[in-house]
Amino acid sequence: MKIAVSSPLFSRTPILVKELQKSFLHVKLNTTYALREKSALIDFLKDADGIIVGNEIIDEEVLAHCPNLKIVSRYGVGLDNIDTQALEARGIQLGWTGGTNKNSVAEITLGFMLTLTRNLYPSIVTLKNGEWKTDGGSELTGKTIGIFGFGHIAKRVIELLKPFECTILVSSKREDAEEAKRLGIVFASFEHILKEADIISLHIPLTHQTKNLFSSQAFNAMKKSAFIINTARGGIIDEEALKSALQNQEIAGAALDVFAIEPMKDKSLLALPNLIGTPHLGGNSKESVLAMGRSSISHLHHFFYANGG
Repeated sequence: MKIAVSSPLFSRTPILVKELQKSFLHVKLNTTYALREKSALIDFLKDADGIIVGNEIIDEEVLAHCPNLKIVSRYGVGLDNIDTQALEARGIQLGWTGGTNKNSVAEITLGFMLTLTRNLYPSIVTLKNGEWKTDGGSELTGKTIGIFGFGHIAKRVIELLKPFECTILVSSKREDAEEAKRLGIVFASFEHILKEADIISLHIPLTHQTKNLFSSQAFNAMKKSAFIINTARGGIIDEEALKSALQNQEIAGAALDVFAIEPMKDKSLLALPNLIGTPHLGGNSKESVLAMGRSSISHLHHFFYANGG
């Protein structure tokens, strides 16, 4: 059996590579970001019986060039980069477990909330530049938080916010009254959250319905003192609209861990003093890297050995 790993993060993690090679003799690794071009990705995957993919796009065109492929194992949690209907049509198994990086993403989300509200980022920058300015922002405690999504990560964010005694408004297609009571949250409409939230945090997939969901109209409806955080998927926020909103102080600030195109190259957006940007590292804590990797290995192992392939 030939296993191809297109995820650079998995391929650069020796523990995961060693554990994968214990079960599979023929393993091909990709340690660079050269597979962003579809032709290169196809060439890398075309002989594989099983693949471990990160954020690479696995669509019908890619699958059509992989005649031996039996299983796609996801290194990560989102499925927006994988055409699951094409997999099903071709009889290719999907290996995926949700929530394997929920704590990692939730922690960076909480970190963003504290950094934005307490004015930590500009204070650090000015101090390093030799300026002594004391603007401690405001406390996170007691704020109204708007959460978009109600999956594993969103629920973990809500749990981490408990000590801060926040009012938490949630927008979700699936409203669960029992979960709402357990977590102490209130389900609310898109418009109500825009109007009331001091901080908006996004935990939804990128789909045709959510692409550029946060545009100029949404930013105009938010409080001028509000912050927005995206640790979900780039493209949910219209980055040009966000840039304008930040420049014109229509909202107070933003924190982005994900971007529409990665690596992010819009220096004018990144340079804004009221924007915090990180290079898609929300789910990349040491613990999360291993959890996601071991999950993807287990799906391959179960498919080829427990089920006999």
